[in-house]
Parts: sequence; structure tokens; C-alpha cells
Amino acid sequence: MNSGMKLALGGTVVLLAAVGIELAVIHHRNNEEAPVKVVEVAKLNPDDAVYPRKLRQDSMKDMKAMVGTTVWMSAGGQMDYYVDKGNHVDYSKPLGTVPGATEMKIVGVFEQVAPRTGRAVFRIAAGQRHVLLAFTMPKGTDPKAVYAFPVGNYDNGAYTIYADDILFYDDPHVLYKHWGPEMWAQVDQHKAVLGMSEAEAMMSLGEVTKPSSDDRGNRSVVFENDGHALTIVFRNDKAVSITPGGSL
Repeated sequence: MNSGMKLALGGTVVLLAAVGIELAVIHHRNNEEAPVKVVEVAKLNPDDAVYPRKLRQDSMKDMKAMVGTTVWMSAGGQMDYYVDKGNHVDYSKPLGTVPGATEMKIVGVFEQVAPRTGRAVFRIAAGQRHVLLAFTMPKGTDPKAVYAFPVGNYDNGAYTIYADDILFYDDPHVLYKHWGPEMWAQVDQHKAVLGMSEAEAMMSLGEVTKPSSDDRGNRSVVFENDGHALTIVFRNDKAVSITPGGSL
């Protein structure tokens, strides 16, 4: 083999060696353990795991089946209630609105023609007649007094019942037990306290509200609070300031 050929072969060997080293480096890089990318998973709000029971009533028979049961107010601060004068109420004399989480024992169901306009039909349309639940408040100031409020109507040959949207059929103190006894003590007294979440504030003060934005938990909210308006600022779903007043 002449020297020129030797030199050429020597160059080929060097080139192959270089290529081999580069391939080894690439292989090593490709087979190195890739750094673990940490993906933060949003913490689940325990409230989102609560699914209140629904009964889907659509007849007076369904409603009468509720007599004797205990329910709790879900639509706090929205439903006017009245003295029940023997399956009849005076729509011109509401006693106020039923606060959230109020315990009620259902003692009757009846129908009554409602006014065509006005506050009495603001939440539940008059239809041909209202469907009303009669109830007592076992933990109220007068446990034997009987009250009533509408939960639906009859119109055009059919009943429309909104009880599923108005009531809890199971104790919210158990459904939302993760709120803790200290917070529930405030909610049951319908107070606003620093640190409460929007959901806790709504249960305590009622659902008639005016939020400043759609960013739930990070906004200011005006609570009608049965005529005693409060403005609460929430950050990270905790109340950081509570101010009397506010416009809805």
C-alpha cells in the first residue's frame, strides 16, 4: 500500500472515529433522563364536590309527599314568606325573606290565586294559581307558628315546581361540613366575617347580590342582606374587607 493510500485510509479512520463519538454523544443526550416537568394541579374546592339531592316534582301528589319532611332554605334571601291563615296567605303582608340554611318542617301544601303583578310574583310567576308550602321553623322564635311561601305554579294544565332550586332536602350543615363548626356558627347567625368564602357569605347573607366582575373569589360583591346591604371584597375566595352599604 503506497503512502498516499495510507494517508487516505488514516483520514477515513479519523473521520469514522469522529462520527462515532458524535453519535455516541447524541445517543447519550437522547437517553438522558429528561427533567421532570412539574404540573401544578388546581386545588379542588370541596364545595364543587357537593351535589344536593333533587326530587323533580311536577304534581301536587309529589308536593304532598313532602308533608312531614324537614327541608332547609337554599335560595337564602329570595323567597318572601307569609303567615299561613289556614291554607291562605295575605300577599300584601310578607314577613320578610327566609334566610339561607333555615330549617323548616313541611306541614302542608296548598294552592292560591296570586296577584298578577308586584313583589308577590317577582320570583314565582302567578300562573293560574300558586303552589305554596306551609311550614314551621323548629329553631325559630315561635316553633309552632305556621308560615307559607310559593314554590311553583299551575298554568295551562301543568304544574311547574321550583322546589329543587329553592330547598335543600338534606342538612347543609352536613353537606358542607368542611366549612367547620366555627364558620357555621357565623352563618347560622347570618353574619359576615373576615375569611369567609363567597359561598359561605351567600349562605349567611342571601343570594341577592351584585358582583363587580365574573372572577369569583377575587372581586367585590354587594349583598342585599334583607335590606341591610354589605359590600365584601374577596381575595383568593376569602373575605378581606366588609363595609356597610352598597348599591345593587
